[in-house]
Amino acid sequence: MYSLEPAFIFIFFWLGAILGSFGNVIIYRLPKGESIVSPRSYCYSCKKQIKWYDNIPVISWFILRGKCRSCGAKYSFRYPFVELLTGVLFALAYYYIGMSWTLLEYLIFIFGLVVCTFIDLDHMILPDEFTLSGIVIGLVGAALNPQREFLDSLFGVLMGGGFLWGMAYVYYLLTKQEGMGGGDIKLLAWIGALLGWKAIPFVIMTSAITGSIIGLIMARKQNAGLKSVIPFGPYLALGAIIYLFGGEAIALWYLDLFMPGIS
Repeated sequence: MYSLEPAFIFIFFWLGAILGSFGNVIIYRLPKGESIVSPRSYCYSCKKQIKWYDNIPVISWFILRGKCRSCGAKYSFRYPFVELLTGVLFALAYYYIGMSWTLLEYLIFIFGLVVCTFIDLDHMILPDEFTLSGIVIGLVGAALNPQREFLDSLFGVLMGGGFLWGMAYVYYLLTKQEGMGGGDIKLLAWIGALLGWKAIPFVIMTSAITGSIIGLIMARKQNAGLKSVIPFGPYLALGAIIYLFGGEAIALWYLDLFMPGIS
């Protein structure tokens, strides 16, 4: 009997790619305070609107060789990359989770993480429109979704946000300098709202390791020393994605190792 799973994987990939295209608009416009719905997508060089057939996710960029059809201005490779990344993550989410209410929650979560990651990379900010809304959506989803537990979500918010807030407060007391942005605190609280409190140690550990390695490499290349500033949000998002796609088993094993029976 023919399985519909490959077809659904394909559908979710293209759903993610389409939303990734919209995500590119948000990434560019939201930090500038511009509307994300009007005007339609246009070339930032010649200001002409992009035709629908030149705005097909991933495909159009390669057909046009990364250039505007009207003026020939180059488009960044980031555009198809964000579309492709979101599409792949959506397809993986369906493959790992299957059709359920939890899948819907996680698709919204993934979209938000992708958008926040690239805004943070560009502007060193994590917009409240995503982080605070994400916390609320996560808590409401946990209250309504029988596949999740509200208390697990609530403890995730308190543990995630509280841990980074505590670290930031201690750092400030010791150095009298801001060491952790409020956006990172709200982002980890959002992650806790969706993934639960058991995900927080894994996400923190994973993000700290990857952030330290990449931060040292960047500092070495830029000759900026250990005082170079890097956005931490992308590493928190990466830790959450790893947890979502296989890291949960590692995290539960780690918790059971130190706190038997709690997982």
